[in-house]
Amino acid sequence: MSLPPLVEPTADLTVDEVRRYSRHIIIPEIGMTGQKRLKSAKVLCVGAGGLGSPALMYLAAAGVGTLGIVEFDVVDESNLQRQIIHGQSDIGRPKAESAADAVAEINPHIAVVVHNERLDNDNVLQIFAQYDLIVDGTDNFATRYMVNDACVLLDKPYVWGSIFRFEGQASVFWESQGPQYRDLYPEPPPPGMVPSCAEGGVLGVLCASIGSIMGTEAVKLITGIGEPLLGRLMVYDALDMQYRTVKIRKHPQTIEVTELIDYDYFCGTLTDEAAEAAKDSTISVKDLQLMLEQRERGERDFVLIDVREPNEWDIVNIPGATLIPKGEFMAGDALATLPQDKQVVLHCKIGGRSAEVLALVKAAGFADAVHVGGGVVAWVNQIEPEKPNY
Repeated sequence: MSLPPLVEPTADLTVDEVRRYSRHIIIPEIGMTGQKRLKSAKVLCVGAGGLGSPALMYLAAAGVGTLGIVEFDVVDESNLQRQIIHGQSDIGRPKAESAADAVAEINPHIAVVVHNERLDNDNVLQIFAQYDLIVDGTDNFATRYMVNDACVLLDKPYVWGSIFRFEGQASVFWESQGPQYRDLYPEPPPPGMVPSCAEGGVLGVLCASIGSIMGTEAVKLITGIGEPLLGRLMVYDALDMQYRTVKIRKHPQTIEVTELIDYDYFCGTLTDEAAEAAKDSTISVKDLQLMLEQRERGERDFVLIDVREPNEWDIVNIPGATLIPKGEFMAGDALATLPQDKQVVLHCKIGGRSAEVLALVKAAGFADAVHVGGGVVAWVNQIEPEKPNY
């Protein structure tokens, strides 16, 4: 459904701004008034990563008057495959500052507000209240639910996007005008069920497709043109090059948002079983290094199992490990292959998947099984820094 413009137009555009935005202004649906609305708008982008990069760059080029960037991470080399707002020289810099510099280079006529901090329950309402529209480019369910609930409490519209491997999704949520995120996803998926992009990967150029759609939706909301994705979920399959939309309706059992909650607990970083299994059965990479040295000398014996996926194994692996992906344990096939006379040591990328497998292994009778906290990422950082990380 169409919506009225989100903001009132600013008083005027400078001659330089008219020249810069002339290709917008000659579009009848935007015109001078629409461009003035863009100038007066205040938009906050949550995240300056894969989705935030194209969204920020195009919103800056479009002339959104005030762009806020909330981001606490730093630029890593593995980001550069898709997070195009950052460059080689930005590695190690705070992403918020790197993104702000890129935005200022694109358009010096706009104001950029940097929130170089982690978004949480203590600051989300105060930060969101300063903006007309929120663009959510986050990559985890806990933050997505927090963004939604804060927008519901403040009656703010927000544009949402999600990416994984070759598929992307986008929509607009505004509880007072239509569905909210909880109408689409009333409950988060079980912990460990949906791998993150860091675990499962993402096609770099997919970010441009979904991020530009998010930017388009933001422009439409600000100027009041077209039919925004409110009440619709757009799904993009890059492999088949297909777009389709699914209607989203208000869910009759969606809980009423009256306050912010503990989102980590709500989403569950681990299942209760995995957390219990890992509580007294987690070793460090330093412990593992010592164990491997002892095994090499014949002083002890154990089997080291890597539960990641084959493509991850191809990037980097710990010497002496055997690859058995988590899915084989979940299906029950891998348990029969484990030796009964050796201790089982499990690891993954950072520890989440190996903790889930640890719970299964312990339940199957391998009481002395352990997993490696921090996984292969900690191994590379602390033991073999010459190896690639991801």
